[in-house]
Amino acid sequence: MNLKQFARSLLLTTAVVTLFATRVLSQDSESSSVDLSKASTNNRSSTQFASLGSKTPQVKPITEIRRLSQIEHLSQSARMLLVQSPTQLNTPSAQVVQVTGVKANPSKSGLELILQTSRGQQLQLVNRSAGKNFIVDIPSAQLRLPSGDGFTFRSTAPIAGVSEITVTNFNANTIRVTVIGKGKLPTVELFDSANEGLIFSVASTTPVAQQVRPSTQKPQTQQPNGQTQSTQQSSTGDEAIELVVRGEQDNYRVPDSTTATKTDTPQRDIPQAIQVVPRQVLQDEQITRVGDAVRNVSGVQQASSGPRSTFDRFYFRGFENENDGVLRNGLRDRIGSRVPSETANIERIEVLKGPGSVLYGQGILGGAINLITKQPLSNPFYAIEGTFGNFDYYRGAVDLSGPLNADKTLLYRLNAAVESSGTFIDFFDTQRYFISPVLSWQIDKNTKLTLEAEYLDNKQQDDNGLPAVGTVLPNPNGKIPLNRNVNEPSDKDNRTVLRVGYNLEHRFSENWQIRNAFQSTFSNVDQRLTAITGLDADNRTLKREFLFDSRGSTSTNTYTMDTYVVGKFKTGSIQHQLVTGFDLFRQTDFTPNAVYSSQAALDLFNPVYGLPQGPVTGRYDGGVISQALGIYIQDQITFADNLKLLLGGRFDLVNQKQQDFVASTTSFQQDQAFTPRVGIVYQPIQPISLYASYGQAFQQNFGTTLDNRLFTPERGTQYEVGVKADLSKQISATLAFYDLTRSNVLVTDPNNQNYSIVTGEQRSRGIELDVAGEILPGWNIIAAYAYTDAIVTRDTTFAVGNQLNNIPQNSFSVWTTYSLPKGDLKGLGFGFGLFYVGDRQGDLDNTFQLPSYLRTDAALFYKRKNFRVALNIKNLFDIKYFESSSGNLSVYPGSPLTVQGTIRWEF
Repeated sequence: MNLKQFARSLLLTTAVVTLFATRVLSQDSESSSVDLSKASTNNRSSTQFASLGSKTPQVKPITEIRRLSQIEHLSQSARMLLVQSPTQLNTPSAQVVQVTGVKANPSKSGLELILQTSRGQQLQLVNRSAGKNFIVDIPSAQLRLPSGDGFTFRSTAPIAGVSEITVTNFNANTIRVTVIGKGKLPTVELFDSANEGLIFSVASTTPVAQQVRPSTQKPQTQQPNGQTQSTQQSSTGDEAIELVVRGEQDNYRVPDSTTATKTDTPQRDIPQAIQVVPRQVLQDEQITRVGDAVRNVSGVQQASSGPRSTFDRFYFRGFENENDGVLRNGLRDRIGSRVPSETANIERIEVLKGPGSVLYGQGILGGAINLITKQPLSNPFYAIEGTFGNFDYYRGAVDLSGPLNADKTLLYRLNAAVESSGTFIDFFDTQRYFISPVLSWQIDKNTKLTLEAEYLDNKQQDDNGLPAVGTVLPNPNGKIPLNRNVNEPSDKDNRTVLRVGYNLEHRFSENWQIRNAFQSTFSNVDQRLTAITGLDADNRTLKREFLFDSRGSTSTNTYTMDTYVVGKFKTGSIQHQLVTGFDLFRQTDFTPNAVYSSQAALDLFNPVYGLPQGPVTGRYDGGVISQALGIYIQDQITFADNLKLLLGGRFDLVNQKQQDFVASTTSFQQDQAFTPRVGIVYQPIQPISLYASYGQAFQQNFGTTLDNRLFTPERGTQYEVGVKADLSKQISATLAFYDLTRSNVLVTDPNNQNYSIVTGEQRSRGIELDVAGEILPGWNIIAAYAYTDAIVTRDTTFAVGNQLNNIPQNSFSVWTTYSLPKGDLKGLGFGFGLFYVGDRQGDLDNTFQLPSYLRTDAALFYKRKNFRVALNIKNLFDIKYFESSSGNLSVYPGSPLTVQGTIRWEF
């Protein structure tokens, strides 16, 4: 059976199974729902909570919320708690309700906390109050706010008698609301509003009429950056104080992620290292390229970096993922490693460390970057931003979102950016145009469709760097100026990318759902490139070749579809969360009429450009077609609250066809592979997770040996142990130890230098530490350290023990900001960053090194209400450093002192 027949059979089988499951599970959903307020139809009805002891009696679940006029005396209604037994909560019932907004409004009695849901969705509650803490769990519900999945709402000392209010995702299926009283359990009243959602009214111990100045009362609403901020002021006596309710997504800590499991899982429950760079870090550091963002993550380096990079390729734990290191919303995005990145529509960046082939297919050996895009908001939001800086840098961006109909089932978001910039390199300019519309449709309470597109047009040159001799090595002619461009002024490397896709989610019941996602990407490259072929013995004359004069642009098109089911069930007392599905992938690359010709040599110290081009030396006209089918299954098993097991496996069938239309040749190769993963998490105490894992990855090696045997796929095997710790409610850390081996590496055949054999091996061992969160109110930090020992362990050309190129043994980064939380200078903030990269080998033969460097960044910003102004300084002390190298002819200098100012207005 070939790949196409197999795919058709699988699709047919999946369709039958899905149809059957839909009928059975839909019946389960219809017959198992228990609504908190099925009798509530007016604007608000209520039930009241009173001060309780630590021993709370179990009460029947409430099926009706009474109106205000029906509330009994406080001592009587205290018995009417919204409580369900734990066994009731674990039964398949209503769908998981999404809380899409959080508001905190002043009220006559104190403060109203509003949990916003879609019209018609109801919430169940269970009371877990103890001592002076009012605690309510809301099962079958999750915070799904615009700022991201890992949002925590927090208010410190909002009113008299209350020290703190928090709303957070307690686990993957429960929201917890906590009101901490001062000395005794606070009095809380519950309202259910058809228009607003679920409302907790928290009573103050001091009459609010004496506290609040009515003329300054304004509601606090959830913002797209995850921040809620009050402009209300209150006073006790003559002393005025401010009521501040702050969402925690301005915190750098993101406790949940989806990349490692394809489910919303707390990072502390995942037996693999993951680091998330949230939107707030991108804004504070003024990051517009993904390569700059991963400086904040341990064990990740950009392969060919600097301000001139036309693509994003990365080293993960010592190994480069050339084409498969980038995901977009959980879908493989091979073109993402071939075009410049743009962060205008990126909500956060999730970095998975270690093998990811079990869920995403071939190529993800050392790790992957998953770009999570911004999604539509239920409330109107508009933002405009402008940035300017040295090297003629100008950038403008807009972010628009809101509902398109009255019931907010149809939402949109539109991000757009325009950028024009020079660089410190001679005649090297960039122009960029970007737009990304998103449309989401809540078809019904169980089904949601999201349509997403983006278009990027990037115009610039390619960058060949500079030779090692004269930059990092001595040159008798002196130092080569770092602004020297070895290309021709007429060179170009213009790239356009169009992505179009959808995401369809349907929930059969509380415990079962299906997701089908598709993305097609169309890329065109218009190139005229100069290639460097050597350096003469005089150490100044650079040999060059004109590599492309494309009579038609190079095109790359990809098509990715992923369909999987997520189900929760029990076997006795053991809980399971199952993920199983399949994905299909197809990529076509065609380069028509590529021309090779000789090019005049260039004097590095006295360059003359524009000399006549030499005669044509060769042509190429051909293409490559790659296809893949993967079937995977994963089970997240919970034996106890503190003991979890992750099991997964995947079967892949991949093929590739290469065509050379000039030589009239075609070659075809098909391979198959099975990749497993297993991991365990043990939590001796709640804030600490100890984990261990084993995983594999693979990559197709295309070609044949001297005796005409097909290459076997490259393999990756990793063992990892680590500790994840919540150092406080606002800051977390991950410490990982790993051993990663890359085998079946193509190396030169010693019997014939024109052929290769698959006997090579490389190994990387290391320690990684990542810390992120809020140290004190207003003081955020994201920090990373990595020790990486990546060496050659078997090769026919390079010596065993050679270090892998571009991989420092030691590297660390720290970025921290502090903003004044109150007073006349409230909103004023400062940022400071250090980025250290140790010595690295410049090539695999270890003939030269790139020196270590310590780069210092700084920021000054001020935010007041909807206005923000910032000044970012990169490379504060204007040090000379080198980012990376692709050999002794191409060393890439880092950017000098860069200053950028930004003005942002939200309305």
